Amino acid sequence: MSGIQEIARATGLSKSTVSRALRNLPSVAPATIMTVRRAADELGYVPSLAASGLATGRNHAVGVVVPVIDRWFYIQTIEGIDAELRREGYDLILFNLAGRTGNRERVFHRSILRKRVDALVLLSLVFDDSEREQLELSEYPTVVIGGRAPGVRHIGIDDFDVAQRATRYLLGLGHRRIAHIGGLDEAGMNFLVPGERHDGYTEALKSAGLPLVTDWSRNGAYTFAGGHSSMRSILGSGDVPTAVFCASDEMAFGAMQAIREAGLSVPGDISVIGIDGHVYGETLGLTTFAQDPRAQGTRATRVLLGELAGQPPQPWFEPEPVTFIDRGSAGPVAS
Repeated sequence: MSGIQEIARATGLSKSTVSRALRNLPSVAPATIMTVRRAADELGYVPSLAASGLATGRNHAVGVVVPVIDRWFYIQTIEGIDAELRREGYDLILFNLAGRTGNRERVFHRSILRKRVDALVLLSLVFDDSEREQLELSEYPTVVIGGRAPGVRHIGIDDFDVAQRATRYLLGLGHRRIAHIGGLDEAGMNFLVPGERHDGYTEALKSAGLPLVTDWSRNGAYTFAGGHSSMRSILGSGDVPTAVFCASDEMAFGAMQAIREAGLSVPGDISVIGIDGHVYGETLGLTTFAQDPRAQGTRATRVLLGELAGQPPQPWFEPEPVTFIDRGSAGPVAS
């Protein structure tokens, strides 16, 4: 493996200039940096991240904190983050809070993050005052993905708007008896997301002059099982809606299964619509408003690495786009 001395010999530059160029320091002219990088590529030079970390104070690692690790949204987001980090020669260090029963103290109050990473990505989390204080003390570039977190910038969709659009779509098909499966995520997800999606649903009903039927709003815990049990409960109430808006695709899958187990059809008897764009949606024929968590992870990572390289901080972000996908699970209300 060729080293700095070989690159210096090939370029005619001093070893100190080559070293500074490889670290992308602002004191080196861009043309010189390009010359050094070209020579390094030709010679097969791979920099030592440990050595460059000593020189720059960097760990060449980004920490990713997740409530749990078994959800589709988190897995897709992490894949986007990891691909971008690997492309730039950074490592990903994953911190799993293990849901509401996990030990957040382990991450936020024992200095693990401050010793090992250069920046932080936090997925679907809201922080208490002491946790927010620890984040501020760390002084690391930080982004939350998947739901607003007061006091920390975030990348994500407009949950209220998307839920309102989903409910209005059902209203546009003639439905006036629309249930909602949402509720809190027991695994520790950002509690603002379920709240905003429920508020979007209720606002759409209110704008249409329709009352909110309390018995039609159920807690599906953002899981397949939760959606299934919630839909079964609604069907067993004796007052059956013609449509159901599920605040996540996973709950929608469970609701569709419960409807079919009851001998009813989707959408002939009950229409179903979701949010998220889960990979199984195409196979199961779910109409949904899809987001792209992998792209969100990529975007957050590029912003953080850019700031580590000296770019000015980006204080806020426009909402991420969603795409309406009609797969036939939501149809006109039966006459």
